[in-house]
Amino acid sequence: MSKKVLIVGSQGYLGSRLTGHLKNFGYDCHGIDTGFFKNGKLTSPDLVTTTTKDARFITKKDLEGFDSLILLAGISNDPFGKMSAEQIYNPSRDYALNIASMCKEMGIKLIFPSSCSVYGAANDDYLTEKSQPNPQTPYSTNKLQVEQGLSSLADKNFSPVALRFGTVYGISPRIRFDVVINMLCGLAIVSKKITLNSDGQAWRPHLHIYDACESFRCCLDSELDSDELTVLNVGSNEDNYKIIDIAKAIKANVDGSELTYLDINSDNKDSDLIKDRKIQDGVDSRTYKVSFDKINETLPGFKCQWNVEKGITNLIAELKAIKLNKDIFNQRDFYRLQQLEFLHKSKQIDDNLFWK
Repeated sequence: MSKKVLIVGSQGYLGSRLTGHLKNFGYDCHGIDTGFFKNGKLTSPDLVTTTTKDARFITKKDLEGFDSLILLAGISNDPFGKMSAEQIYNPSRDYALNIASMCKEMGIKLIFPSSCSVYGAANDDYLTEKSQPNPQTPYSTNKLQVEQGLSSLADKNFSPVALRFGTVYGISPRIRFDVVINMLCGLAIVSKKITLNSDGQAWRPHLHIYDACESFRCCLDSELDSDELTVLNVGSNEDNYKIIDIAKAIKANVDGSELTYLDINSDNKDSDLIKDRKIQDGVDSRTYKVSFDKINETLPGFKCQWNVEKGITNLIAELKAIKLNKDIFNQRDFYRLQQLEFLHKSKQIDDNLFWK
């Protein structure tokens, strides 16, 4: 069992929960992070040895001594400023595959978190790992491009794993409030208004952050050796939900809350935080239902411990326990696009997303 793990992107939403999770199972975790989101703390993260470094500058020396590498670092929001999608996303594709090449050369197991969003706009069928991807955003296209690059690198001596996550939600020391369940739970608590960006008819699979972390652990513990990239959808069949039904479930858990729809013409700053720029005319083209049969058959020990109903109840309790209020909920650091826009506009990072 490989025990020394390097987590690239350790100071984000998932990384901040993952390091503590793996440490609880005896893993020796080390992190590398450029620090864009390190100050966005809801609670105190686990202490983990972390090197401050841009993933583009990682060398073989940084990887020496590690058995496994989890590549969390990436861009997860729309382009901003006058930058194109290629300018934002191509570097993250290139460094992902550069790191993967070094892992192959050094005999290091590589796990890459991809996304079910690669399925994009689909019909009502349950999509499997063999279904044709149809990405609708630069983010999803980027995930698919990395998968394709990893597939080209794979051989009998290098068996990378791509985990296609459902939409992750749940508490983390560095929470994101720009993912749907976290956002709607936060809105219900601080404003009593569960505000939807769209008509809510889009289907999505949802994945509790604990189960996302568990899927990494099970991959680390298991020998998924093959001569090709192993692709696994991560989630549970029962957790495919329409967004409107998620909103109704949250409403049922927060007394006095009401369901509303975003005024796309509003110039309210609070509205800007929750506005999704990818949704046009109230319709979200990203709609997909996903089958998770393969992971339960393929990955020993993995089975989702959480479902949406239990997860929403727990998240609301956790947010109330830390006394979530409007000031905390509106903190820029908890929103990926707004934080990067701020760093760019304030000239702390340049057009290539390098620190100045």
